Parts: sequence; structure tokens; C-alpha cells
Amino acid sequence: QVQLVESGGGLVQAGGSLRLSCAASGRTFFDYVMGWFRQAPGKDREFVAGISGSGGSTHYADSIKGRFTISRDNAKNTVYLQMSTLKPEDTAVYYCAAGRSSYRYGPYNYWGQGTQVTVSS
Repeated sequence: QVQLVESGGGLVQAGGSLRLSCAASGRTFFDYVMGWFRQAPGKDREFVAGISGSGGSTHYADSIKGRFTISRDNAKNTVYLQMSTLKPEDTAVYYCAAGRSSYRYGPYNYWGQGTQVTVSS
């Protein structure tokens, strides 16, 4: 089992940047594919980005492609989401997730508590 704790959310103006971090417990972090999801008010949770255990493969939602970058540091048991050129529609609670299957399709079995990202216009 793995426990996940996100950090790095906050309030930013449109066009700005933020980097989210997700620290994972456990000694086998590299065995897990990792993903970022988000949920805006009144909307379903949606996939944002996923990364393989080695970090060599990534997958992005079309809505954020070219603006967000997912990465991981297995030595630090941490996955990151670098967000640039932020838009008001990126406002959401962002969740980190871990799974043992596909970084593209999941399933993701472990979830963090979420961190709020608010982009002002």
C-alpha cells in the first residue's frame, strides 16, 4: 500500500505557473505508475497526466498538452506536475494517484487528499 500527500497548490494569475508535488510513502515507489487528476466544481474528476514507473513514458489529456509536464524522482518518492500558461479553466482540486497497471488507463487505486489550484483571470 502507498500513501500520497500533495502540495504546491495555490492562487495564481492566468498565464502563470505552479508546480505540484506528491510525496509517496513506501519502498517500492518505482513499481507504481503515477497520475494526476483534477476535479472542478460541479464537474466529474478528469485525468490530467500519467507517468510510468521508470518515468520514461508519459501521457497527457488533450486539454493540457503542451502546458503541463509530469515527472517523477524515484529517489525521492515524489511525482511532480509542472503547470505553465495556466488558464481560469484549470481551476480545480488536483489529486495525485498511484496504481500497479497502466499509466494511461489505470486503474489507480491509491489517492491523495488533493490540493486546490485557483487561476484568476
